[in-house]
Amino acid sequence: MLTASDVDAARARIAPHVVLTGCPQSFAIGEAVGCRVQLKAELRQRTGSFKDRGSLNRLLLLSREQREAGVVAASAGNHAQALARHAAWLGIPCTIVMPDTAPLIKVSNTRASGAKVIQTGETLSDGMIVVERLIGEEGLTLVHAFDDLAVMAGQGTMGLEILEQVPDVDTIVVPVGGGGMISGIATAVKAHKPDVRIIGVEAAASPGAVRSLEAGAPTHVDLSDTLADGIAVKQIGDLTYPHIEALADDVVLVDEEEIIRAIFFLLEREKLVVEGAGAVGVAAILEGRAGLRPGETVACVLSGGNIDMNMVSRIIDRGLWADGRLASLSVVVRDRPGYLNEVTAVVAIEGANVLHIEHTRAFGDIAVGKVGIEMKIESRGRDHVAAIVAHLRELGHQVEEVL
Repeated sequence: MLTASDVDAARARIAPHVVLTGCPQSFAIGEAVGCRVQLKAELRQRTGSFKDRGSLNRLLLLSREQREAGVVAASAGNHAQALARHAAWLGIPCTIVMPDTAPLIKVSNTRASGAKVIQTGETLSDGMIVVERLIGEEGLTLVHAFDDLAVMAGQGTMGLEILEQVPDVDTIVVPVGGGGMISGIATAVKAHKPDVRIIGVEAAASPGAVRSLEAGAPTHVDLSDTLADGIAVKQIGDLTYPHIEALADDVVLVDEEEIIRAIFFLLEREKLVVEGAGAVGVAAILEGRAGLRPGETVACVLSGGNIDMNMVSRIIDRGLWADGRLASLSVVVRDRPGYLNEVTAVVAIEGANVLHIEHTRAFGDIAVGKVGIEMKIESRGRDHVAAIVAHLRELGHQVEEVL
């Protein structure tokens, strides 16, 4: 088992080379849930995630012979980027096996750091087959993304920083994939403050820790597509499992819509770009899954910010649609001059904006003498859309919101 002294030693080893990330208060989240919430901003690390800590600690413990032969890892992207960067700095050859589904930004950044990248399969577990072959054929040393005591110790240094930055912390909320981060943080925190609650959060599409705890041993799970690709693991670690079982107070699940809402909330209210895996803790807090008590002090780890901008754009649109600030209306009017103008005038009078409009007579389900109008509008929210719909109906038009 990992010890608190292992984490202390890791901190002394890596401190000059990693960022001491801030843990500022989130007034927006705090007001939403009735607690004081601090956000441990690991997206501010040099490679955009907490993985800098564990990978560097492991590399610094390699023997001379291991450094010369090189290292290998299977990673969805954040561990890959961190390992590639620090291996390059230390002059260690590095090979990374990544899923075919890894976000482009993570693949590009890993290659840019000088690592050899091999893409195969859909998950980290698929990549481990290739990793094991390379270890046998080329004598490379595995730097596991989570199931390694040195990696766990490096991740645990976050826990020591949180205790210093938020000395009155009651609960720490931590994303869970393979379990390395929560194992390290829990080991460090419980050694100094055993009453601090450690709550893990997984994506419902990748519930490895929850299912393993239910079964009493590391258990294989089938995965579904998830925005939280960085924590999509078919099975948690053999080394991490006993730490989670002994030290985590609870592990909870959040679904994809809740992750989307959390990312959108962080973008709009905190001005932070956080990836899906990094936002699961905030999702659990906002959705009431973390079991927080009114008025308590909570630290939530934002574990990374490496997300494709195309995905961010889609999440913003999804969030605006959910809030009603974007809406699509289907309107049926009489086919007479002036009716199109009347519809758009209502939108203008109500203070909304037409972003896109289509006018057609070709719909088979519209009576002869009527015209279909499809328009996308920008509004102030759900109540505003309802007011526009009501106004149009008062004028005798058929109106439906297209969801």
